[in-house]
Amino acid sequence: MLTAADAGDAAALLAAVPAGRRVALVDPRFVGHVHALRLGLTDPRFPAAAVAGALTAQAEARPALVRALQRTTAAVVAGAPTAAPEAGAETGPQTGAEPADGRATGPSAAPAADAAPEDPTLPGRIAAALEAEGTPVHRPALGSLVAAVPADAEQEAAAVAGLTSVDDEAVRLRSAVKAHDGFFTTFCISPYSRYIARWCARRGLTPNQVTTASLVTALIAAGAAATGTRGGYIAAGLLLLVSFVLDCTDGQLARYSLQYSTMGAWLDATFDRAKEYAFYAGLAIGAVRGGDDVWTLALGAMVLQACRHVVDFSFNEANHDAVANTSPTAALSNKLDSVGWTVWARRMIVLPIGERWAMIAVLTALTTPRIVFYALLVGCSLAACYTTAGRLLRSLTRKARRTDRAAQALADLADSGPLAQAVAAVAPGLRGAFTVPAAALLGALVMVGAALFLPYGSWLTVAAAGVYVLLSGLAVARPLKGALDWLVPPVFRAAEYVTILVLAARSDVPHAVPAAFGLVSAVAYHHYDTVYRIRGGTGAPPRWLVRTIGGHEGRTALVAVLAAVLTHASGFTTALTALAVAVALVVLVESIRFWVSSSAPAVHDEGELA
Repeated sequence: MLTAADAGDAAALLAAVPAGRRVALVDPRFVGHVHALRLGLTDPRFPAAAVAGALTAQAEARPALVRALQRTTAAVVAGAPTAAPEAGAETGPQTGAEPADGRATGPSAAPAADAAPEDPTLPGRIAAALEAEGTPVHRPALGSLVAAVPADAEQEAAAVAGLTSVDDEAVRLRSAVKAHDGFFTTFCISPYSRYIARWCARRGLTPNQVTTASLVTALIAAGAAATGTRGGYIAAGLLLLVSFVLDCTDGQLARYSLQYSTMGAWLDATFDRAKEYAFYAGLAIGAVRGGDDVWTLALGAMVLQACRHVVDFSFNEANHDAVANTSPTAALSNKLDSVGWTVWARRMIVLPIGERWAMIAVLTALTTPRIVFYALLVGCSLAACYTTAGRLLRSLTRKARRTDRAAQALADLADSGPLAQAVAAVAPGLRGAFTVPAAALLGALVMVGAALFLPYGSWLTVAAAGVYVLLSGLAVARPLKGALDWLVPPVFRAAEYVTILVLAARSDVPHAVPAAFGLVSAVAYHHYDTVYRIRGGTGAPPRWLVRTIGGHEGRTALVAVLAAVLTHASGFTTALTALAVAVALVVLVESIRFWVSSSAPAVHDEGELA
């Protein structure tokens, strides 16, 4: 930290800091909790942030900060009696010293949640100038934490009293836990996992290390399940619960220590799915060793869960920025939120990740893999019906106009390849309120119905794939702005995944279903990667990637052709395996390149309840 003599000196000191560094301005009269400064000055997700009397700017906001400081300095020097701030470059997780009594001295003015442009200090004026120029300034909600710049002895005494009455560390621990989570996670995991997060923080462990430990633990659990022994199943159940505790801990550690990163976003976004689906595979392998082939059930459970997620993602993206977003169904839901027990009941009925993993762990330890998959299929099916019905009602009863951003997000989630795009380029757009999702659904029914009911290996199935390609192209020929157009991506996902499942299960070729499991896993990773890129604000994967792996309609048609050409031959398994490896290599290489690059968003995903 460097202390500036006046506003002009502060500008000179900031100008001397290397361009790539974060800088902060803190009024020397600041009185507040250390964690209030942490929230305001060390969160890496925002280019600029402020609490009362303190302002920070990362490299991308530095030019705007300099301009705002230059415009503000003259007015301050001319007649505004504002104390000169401290200026410096942030070199660690905190800015400034941390006194023994747990408070920071430096700048602010009033309980910091309201550190708005009314803040009369120099950092406050500069923050207002930044916002006036168009640079957003994040202002964290501090709740009971104190951040103030007292103007007199009375205000200082009040601020100090606020400091002593609020336990800074207790607030920090509470805020490390997600505000909205499932029943099992909230009451059975978070009460102690937050202390594990603090233990990790004090020993210098990072959220990425904890995330990796969670993945490794889950993979060991899958290996234990793959032994096919009762002891292995018991160990697998216990290890899966340990993995889930670590999964909760990594996010709590990130919030506790404000360690958000691009790599963390990628790991947190994808490892949950990798852990769950790897455990499904371990259970299937263990069941085969015990003489019970449940690979079809395992793949069915994965398909169902992946499609549930796509419904969630697609609906949320469609309504992310909907205009005039009103719905009697949403109003009813808000009323129910005031009745506490209904909140938990509705969270549990969707079988969120905590409840789902607890069920899997207990049933694995006490029963058989077949029972585990039956329970998953029944539970997830009921949850899918409940959530999808609610979203349909909201979509039909609300009056909302889809934005161009929402339409583009749905088009990206549709994952249309070159075949569908070629049809869309020459076909007239479908008109009518519900014709687009109807066309997508009809194409899916034709494709899945052919795979189910036509003789395996029939070229009529290939013809059905052609119809599917045609209807898929028609469905995306116009922007997806209809009330139910958010159904298009999940319908396409279901058509592709279920077609692969059915053709592999009906082939009677050894190991075809495990090979199909690998293919669906690789494609599902691509679809999850697409979702999290859109959420990060960087857009979908590049078009060359989608063209290279064929799009949903291209892959579906290719699998139908392979089934017809390689009828009753082990070559079908080999072809599915080769396709899975090719898709996995392409999407993983591009995904890793993106998430470790500077273009990836510095966020920590909060995860989905489902």
